[in-house]
Amino acid sequence: MTSDTSSRVRFAPSPTGYLHVGSAQSALFNWLFARAAGAEFLLRIEDTDAERNRPELVDNILEMLDWLGIAWDGEPIHQSDRTSRHLEAALELAAAGNAYWCECTREDVDRRRAEHGEAGFGYDGYCRDRGLERGTGRALRFRSPIDGAVAWNDVVRGDVQVDASVIDDFVIVRSTGVPLFIVANTVDDADMGITHVIRGEDHLSNTPKYILLWQALGLGPLPTFAHLPLLVNERRKKLSKRRDDVSVAGYRERGILGPAMRNYLVLLGWGPPDDVEVRPIEEIIDLFRLEDVTAAPAFFDVRKLNHINGEYIRMLPTDEFARLARDFLPAGDEPARVLAALTPVVQERVQTLAEVPAMLDFLWLDQLYLDERAWSKAVKDERGVVMLDEAKRELASADWTVDGVERAMRSAAAAAGFVNDQGYPQMSKAQAPVRVAVTGRPVGLPLWESLVALGRDRTLKRIAAARQRAAA
Repeated sequence: MTSDTSSRVRFAPSPTGYLHVGSAQSALFNWLFARAAGAEFLLRIEDTDAERNRPELVDNILEMLDWLGIAWDGEPIHQSDRTSRHLEAALELAAAGNAYWCECTREDVDRRRAEHGEAGFGYDGYCRDRGLERGTGRALRFRSPIDGAVAWNDVVRGDVQVDASVIDDFVIVRSTGVPLFIVANTVDDADMGITHVIRGEDHLSNTPKYILLWQALGLGPLPTFAHLPLLVNERRKKLSKRRDDVSVAGYRERGILGPAMRNYLVLLGWGPPDDVEVRPIEEIIDLFRLEDVTAAPAFFDVRKLNHINGEYIRMLPTDEFARLARDFLPAGDEPARVLAALTPVVQERVQTLAEVPAMLDFLWLDQLYLDERAWSKAVKDERGVVMLDEAKRELASADWTVDGVERAMRSAAAAAGFVNDQGYPQMSKAQAPVRVAVTGRPVGLPLWESLVALGRDRTLKRIAAARQRAAA
């Protein structure tokens, strides 16, 4: 893609909630387009809703973008600083006859519809031709066309056309005198020279209003529109803050790496031509084309995200992984010491940083968490109980190295009857009762390394306690 420094895109989040994955996807696709095209990527905080905006939410947006590695050009722009400009534009529309003052409340509209037996939720045009002046308690409505259509070519969705009849006379200035976001967005995009409006599908219904305002204000050629695919859950329903895990910060707290989340988000609606999904961001930028984004809803698959995160964990330098993993460990010297001793084997096996404590806690806890289901399964076969006895006997005199522990465990498995038709030990089955006895869980680090790290005395003590439990 050729460089075009005259192009500008913007990410315009509203600080009425924490940054969620849908907004993060929009930010990422804008950023990728800008970096691929050599364009500018601007950040505009849409904070005109003073009642719902909170400073900590703005901080969250900036922090999460930084965590994702999405850097904007210049300083963030606060839409609230431009309220007077938005109101000026709205009054221009009123002076030109493209907007009118209205004193109707929602209750007034509902009452009139009920009286006439009409259905619907849009404005009924009651004040459209009353010629009201600006006054207290009166809102300013845009005078939408009665017939015709609003049409545009969407990079992602192709040709889109909306009948004017379904666009009611929408409010552009509240009765409180505050301009609405639709006029603020339109004016700011024009004033900031935004050439491409790249946003989620949920903004699709605002685009006809945006176009009508743009044209009525005489703002020149329209920007290029691209509406990204909707993110859906496993039931193919739109991701919801009330129902789904959508907070970007929440995924960081669960041990997802920022670069891994960024890599995963770009795959929600776009894919590389060679199908290599996990790759450096520099390669993604080189391959990214807005025209290749699909319109079909994209499934936010947490399992795939975890898998990709595991790939990124494996690519980390060992010392960097240890540094990041320490933040997920309980306080104290012992957890940090244990991690330092087993960092390489842990790094090879976790998908998220949050999995690290559960993989290691058997080494510092006195009271183990016990997976009851795994324990019952391990000792259901009478050979499992015998394996505890044989393992205790063999490990008592084993050379306490990885190789020595393995030899002892293989001997114990054979003595307990865990052998195949050829007489070779069946270690996958034989390990189960010992693993649950010493770690409390059915899966985890390689057992030989786990026993060596735990130490002979504690290993034998836990096997003895498990044997008593089996006999109870």
